[in-house]
Amino acid sequence: MISAATATPPANRAVRTWLYLLAALVVAMVAVGGATRLTGSGLSITEWRPVTGAVPPLSAEAWAAEFDKYKDTPQYWILNQGLGLADFKVLYAWEWGHRMLGRLIGLAFFLPLIWFWLRGRLGGRLGLALLGLGLLGGLQGAIGWIMVASGLQPGMTAVAPLKLALHLTTASLILAALVWLAAGLREASIPPAKARLRRTAYALPILILVQIFLGGLVAGSHAGLVYNTWPTMNGDWVPPLSGMFVVKPWIENFVDNVTLVQFNHRLTAYLIVAVALVHAVDARLSGGEGPVRRAAGIAALTLAQAALGITALLLAVPLWAALAHQVSAMAVLVMAVVHARLSRGTLPASSHLGPASVPFGYEAMAATRA
Repeated sequence: MISAATATPPANRAVRTWLYLLAALVVAMVAVGGATRLTGSGLSITEWRPVTGAVPPLSAEAWAAEFDKYKDTPQYWILNQGLGLADFKVLYAWEWGHRMLGRLIGLAFFLPLIWFWLRGRLGGRLGLALLGLGLLGGLQGAIGWIMVASGLQPGMTAVAPLKLALHLTTASLILAALVWLAAGLREASIPPAKARLRRTAYALPILILVQIFLGGLVAGSHAGLVYNTWPTMNGDWVPPLSGMFVVKPWIENFVDNVTLVQFNHRLTAYLIVAVALVHAVDARLSGGEGPVRRAAGIAALTLAQAALGITALLLAVPLWAALAHQVSAMAVLVMAVVHARLSRGTLPASSHLGPASVPFGYEAMAATRA
């Protein structure tokens, strides 16, 4: 990603605050999207109308027309025959809210972007990075509709797992980019961490993004509803290969085989926890209070996230545990990205743009020099 620290002129505190607010909206979007999926609401709106779809049905006739469209879907015929209009309105509200939040994020991104650009608050590299991020946000909307359309195909009762995983991962990439850019706009100067610590700090967000993608596959294939034991999978530390590669062609097992999908998610979780713990110990031995505190915080968060995942699995994925696990994953990603960006070091912003900014949340751990 592009470092905002080298942008000319540097962005001020207002830009940084705006980016963090956008990041919070993206986290909210992920949470609402998770609730939409878990309540089975994602296929209740059968058309993609980016503009006119902002207005929900306002009359009895309009509601009846929307309900009739849903009755033509495989999900209704296979799972929800006999569903009443009142229950349909609840499903519709979740999906409509999810799409409206996406529209709100678009406005909250582009309107301030134009204002900051006209005021000269964005340097060339930062401005281009933000334009690229806006294009990625537009692509994310298209991916969302492609995902929904996959669930409207004959015989489908939910969206395709791979498309769900791509949708979730793209949202996570947008979140990571926002946080990376915002963390690089700190007024105070932070020296870079040692090279070995930087390499591990860079690796952690990548591993977490891979794990989020795998988590999307678990969610999309409902793999969390099987093998609800830990630390073994129904008594096996490693499931038999015959059970992990039953789908032909074999490559599709990584997406559609619930045994392999859950096993991969477990293995990657163990890897992330191990890397985070080793990184925390390495930072402690290497010295530098800022990296030590950040690395320790990430290690603690990964352990908590693993505990949430195990709890959700053992309880057969109740709504509250699944949502907590998903939102916690975003928190781990945010803090890993902040750590990676600050481990690279930041340059002081120009003083004429306003008073020095106060570190936000997790960034406060970096207030002391390495």
